[in-house]
Amino acid sequence: MMLARAEGETAMDPEQPAVIGVDYGTASARAVVVDTATGRELGEGEYAYRHGTDGVITDTRDAHLARQSAHDYIDGLRVSVLGALETAEAAGFDRSRVVGIGVDTTGSSPIPVDAAGVPLALDPRFANDPNAMTWLWKDHTSHAETAEINKAVARDRLPYLGPCGSTYSSEWYWAKLAHFLRTADPEVRAAAGGWVELADFVPGYLAARLDPATMARGICPAGHKAMYDTEWGGLPSAEFLDSIEPGMAAFRYTTAAQASDTSIGGLTDELAAELGLRPGIAIAAGAFDAHTGAVGAGVSEGTLVKIIGTSTCDTTVVPGDRPLIAGLCGSVPDSIIPGMAGLEAGQSAVGDIFNWFASSLAPGDQRTAARLDELAAQAEGIPPGASGLLGLDWHNGNRSVLVDPLLSGAMIGMTLSTTAAEFYRALVESTAFGAQRIIEQFESNGVPIRRIVLSGGISKKSPLLVQIYADVTGRRVELAGTSQTCAVGAAILASVAAGVYGTTEEAQKAMVPEPAGVVEPNPEAVAVYKELYPLYRKIHDAFGVHGPSDLYDVMKDLQRIRSEVTR
Repeated sequence: MMLARAEGETAMDPEQPAVIGVDYGTASARAVVVDTATGRELGEGEYAYRHGTDGVITDTRDAHLARQSAHDYIDGLRVSVLGALETAEAAGFDRSRVVGIGVDTTGSSPIPVDAAGVPLALDPRFANDPNAMTWLWKDHTSHAETAEINKAVARDRLPYLGPCGSTYSSEWYWAKLAHFLRTADPEVRAAAGGWVELADFVPGYLAARLDPATMARGICPAGHKAMYDTEWGGLPSAEFLDSIEPGMAAFRYTTAAQASDTSIGGLTDELAAELGLRPGIAIAAGAFDAHTGAVGAGVSEGTLVKIIGTSTCDTTVVPGDRPLIAGLCGSVPDSIIPGMAGLEAGQSAVGDIFNWFASSLAPGDQRTAARLDELAAQAEGIPPGASGLLGLDWHNGNRSVLVDPLLSGAMIGMTLSTTAAEFYRALVESTAFGAQRIIEQFESNGVPIRRIVLSGGISKKSPLLVQIYADVTGRRVELAGTSQTCAVGAAILASVAAGVYGTTEEAQKAMVPEPAGVVEPNPEAVAVYKELYPLYRKIHDAFGVHGPSDLYDVMKDLQRIRSEVTR
């Protein structure tokens, strides 16, 4: 989609409404002020989380644990929004123009809260207890509970997992709650009056709707992670939830989930005074970052938006009857663009894999970011197939299409002459192969992908990755026109919640920026990857799918391809 503004336009209309989008990522919170007429970003602010390592609290005794502090969310809101407003004001912006705020967050990242909706980690008694903190999306401690949920649904032939891709994940809402109830100290468990997605908590905080019994719940987190569906009247039954863990049904809310372009209420007087905004401006229902990122990147039927960061989320939308596709993270009506079904898939680790390699296995004298640049520069000179390597991108489990947190990464074809740059390139290729496997799953189930848009920091910083993705998929790849796609998408949804636009599509036409660039596939590289991809599928299925496997020829075919490429 293209902007409605004229080429080169920079003038600011002092009467035109503006909106704020706030994006809660894994390591920081970012806010943008956006002009609703043009989509122009008028100001930007950021807050790096202060707790843990890069915002994540871990435990050396359990590699599956990943938590966050709610203090970072409260501080991050104030600092990032004020920073964005002050930046805009420096160019003559008037805060009275702001008519709405939209919020996106990571997910599923649920928070144990007390009966008033206050996160337990804000209670000094529990400040250092990981179980009282936010259970971050990348926390996989609930893998045993996940297996129980999947087994119970299959045993009783319940419909709950059809819209969730047929398999529940340890990244998601109910599995984490079951593990919380089993492992939290009795005092922490007794204090828990609710279990609330971060995507619902922040809008609730802005609009003073924190009571977990009446809090507005977004259809995006509810439908994709909590098995919410109007087909069975909302959430899974109390009987089912208690069969997984006694007492879990007490956390079952009954409010109807809302689309992300609807208003859940107005900004509180207290926060309005603190932020210098008008009280009562619209607060949009919350959503996940990948979904607002899809909106901000111009998602439409036939377009796949890949948000590439520490992990990836792949989203698209389809009109009419929703397809129920195995291995996806959901097919949910109204979850991305109201009126269409939102489809989500993804990979549990991408940027995390590259950072791990550069910091742990192939470190240099410089910091990790500079080392990654060095490895990428060296890898660009290696032709596809020349390394003889083939990897699996499962270093943090598999999100799609196998949905298995207990899978792990692998590299095949190493020799005593393998270099760090070859290994790095093979890691990038493994994530591209994983992306192609997801596209195959969409298309084999009747969802054609005609356009790919990449967003996120890695797509901006790594031409190598973008070219490899174009070559592996055999498709032209567009780069999103803003580095703040998720926050801009949240702002677009806020413009609809505030009544500036009647629909999300109408707002997109005015506010989505033009692509920052387009990369075409290299035909020679495409031909090599067409040979390598079936080998990837072979090891993918051998380790990830039950059944007989014959891997005898994989290493030999890798050597053959290497010889042909380097001859």
